[in-house]
Amino acid sequence: MAALVPLDETVLLRLAALLRFKRRLDGHPAGALPRAWRITARLRKRLLGMIRALDGRLEGASYREIAQALYGSDAVARYPWKTSSIRGQTIRLVADAVATMNGGYRKLLRASR
Repeated sequence: MAALVPLDETVLLRLAALLRFKRRLDGHPAGALPRAWRITARLRKRLLGMIRALDGRLEGASYREIAQALYGSDAVARYPWKTSSIRGQTIRLVADAVATMNGGYRKLLRASR
């Protein structure tokens, strides 16, 4: 088995991935994740929200329906929808999810997010 590794700006991450893969092939634990691949609890929560928001949007749900699913009906009804911060958060979440779906997911594997 062989691996070709492009000598680009992500060469170190690619090599780290290959080393982890080789360890697994040899029957050993892969080892710690490279720092660039670690996801904070905050980012993990946002990514999960993005996935849920994207699922809703792809199924034809409105921003209000997505917000109700994510934050609850009471939170959405608390303020007028057009000026609600939840509305803005929901729109940004959907937009970021669509961008991630359309190739932005590669940023998760790079050192800079």
